[in-house]
Amino acid sequence: MTSELPAKRILVVDDVPDNLSMLFGVLSARGFEVFVADGGELALEQLPRTQPDLILLDVRMPGIDGFETCRRLKAEPDYADVPVFFLTALGETVDKVRGFAVGAADYITKPLDPDEVLARIGAHLQLRALRQVLEQRNEELDREVQRRVAAEQTLGRTLAEAVLVADARGAIVFCSEPAEALLARSGGMPDRAEVAAWAAAAAPVRRAGPVALTIERRPDPHGSGAMLFVLAAERPPGKPEDLLVFGITPREAEVLFWIAQGKTSPEIAVILATAPATVKRHVANLLPKLGVETRLAAALRAAEILDRQART
Repeated sequence: MTSELPAKRILVVDDVPDNLSMLFGVLSARGFEVFVADGGELALEQLPRTQPDLILLDVRMPGIDGFETCRRLKAEPDYADVPVFFLTALGETVDKVRGFAVGAADYITKPLDPDEVLARIGAHLQLRALRQVLEQRNEELDREVQRRVAAEQTLGRTLAEAVLVADARGAIVFCSEPAEALLARSGGMPDRAEVAAWAAAAAPVRRAGPVALTIERRPDPHGSGAMLFVLAAERPPGKPEDLLVFGITPREAEVLFWIAQGKTSPEIAVILATAPATVKRHVANLLPKLGVETRLAAALRAAEILDRQART
């Protein structure tokens, strides 16, 4: 005999009491929770209550036969993955193609061999369990992908903003490219003493320099003790037209002008009343014209021109 199988719920559907009794006894003895129904309609009514893991279904029954019962069952999303075994009499002519077409997983011939029944049931329940594990892992993977995409989007927004992060001692641990460009134009990177002064201020701090900056401390969303500062140029020096010396279009000059002020593509899109994708396309076009590969390098080159014009 086969070894004892894990407890599962099985629904047996047959209009012959002897068959129901035999299957109930064999399956119960192996630890299954067994439910019985003497017709297809009753079996369908019992589904919400029984929640079977597998169904043994007689093909020939009064009322709706096994084929129709199986078809209706498979049409229900909650039960579509439940394996259905058709029970057929030895020598009975059955359209097996039709059975598989409506969703049957297997056929078992009467008179039933308990060892065969248990072996086939065990194999299909294991397959179903593996499918469920795979589906669960796929769902977990989907959620992880969604979390990572959200994290990448957050990181992308952070990298596009003029953001500086320092640890609790005032040491800089992160500086985005727009922030680095603004700091380069306003006197360079701050030391620990200056960062400490920013952190101690109750209101945004003004940093004097060739380009004056406003530094605002933001709360640490993760409670790690790090200090996060957002930088902004107080007064945009020069004007977009000053950047036409690079041989770029007037629209590209406007985009470059706001890049030099540390603005993100979405912010520039709002300022210029256009789409972020359009701004990104302008950025991609103007970088080679300036002979640079990054927004930071473009911002620094633009800043040289704008600062020079602001002093004249």
